[in-house]
Amino acid sequence: MTLSAEPIIYALIFVGVLVLVEGIYLTVFGRSISLNNRVNRRLEMLDKSGNREEVMEKLRKEMQQHLKARRLPLYAILSDKAQKAAIAFTPRQLILLMVGLSVLAFIGLSVATDTAAPVRAIASVGIGVGGIFTWISMKASKRMALLEEQLPDAIELMVRSLRVGHPFSSAIGIVATEVGDPLATEFGIIADEAAYGRDMGEALKEMAERLDMQDLRFLAVAVTIQQQSGGNLAEILAGLAQVIRARFRLFRRVKAITAEAKWSGKFLSAFPLLALVGIQLLKPDYYDEAMEHPFFIPAVLVVGVFLVLNLIVMRALVSIKV
Repeated sequence: MTLSAEPIIYALIFVGVLVLVEGIYLTVFGRSISLNNRVNRRLEMLDKSGNREEVMEKLRKEMQQHLKARRLPLYAILSDKAQKAAIAFTPRQLILLMVGLSVLAFIGLSVATDTAAPVRAIASVGIGVGGIFTWISMKASKRMALLEEQLPDAIELMVRSLRVGHPFSSAIGIVATEVGDPLATEFGIIADEAAYGRDMGEALKEMAERLDMQDLRFLAVAVTIQQQSGGNLAEILAGLAQVIRARFRLFRRVKAITAEAKWSGKFLSAFPLLALVGIQLLKPDYYDEAMEHPFFIPAVLVVGVFLVLNLIVMRALVSIKV
């Protein structure tokens, strides 16, 4: 038995799918949609169109469209992550992308490999759907991490604005123009909604629920209570910023403490596979006799199940809520 190059081809096609999706995304919606852009997307859209209401409606539609599409077949697994990532593609466009990428992957596998057509078809669908899911998951993780990191600075900026005499709506507007994306665009939409008469606490609460972010819930509750009961909002937000920073530091500390256990679990699960590849490279016929045994396939399945269980158990052991 010799080691085949087909798994490497499959992996390269999968990576190519991720790069292609990102390229299409930046081409269709422009560089401003990238989280690395210095000018936040809302300001760039306002600079181009000049119509505040039109920009607000477009951004609101993008941010709410995925939750409304949960009932679409097979799309429910993507909707939550797509919502957190604020993917500008519509659900229909994402589904069409999955189909198109699956077709491209099938063509690539047909040219580069000699596997049977049914196997290529199944692998192509897995690459197309899995590529989109992986891309959205990466986008969502990056965006949520940036939001959590930006929020304390944004609250402190609001505190300084309130202390010099600005109203809370103006403080939100300052955050929308002074900080970067993704928080700037989120707060920009809230500032626009407040300008058209929407309650600020209600808008913050909706954003917190849409992003499923606990620190934003704290902010929404603080603002709502101050609106109903009065009090020094600047002092309340200053205390909230300290709490969020303390939670963030604690989370980083927990992450550092549990990093060894997480990587141990990943290594213990990956080591048998790496050992298998190494054995095949050094001695390709090592498992020839074992493969002829009737218990070989069941044993492989059992080992695979145990490897997956190892990852699940290790993840559960080091998953600590902060």
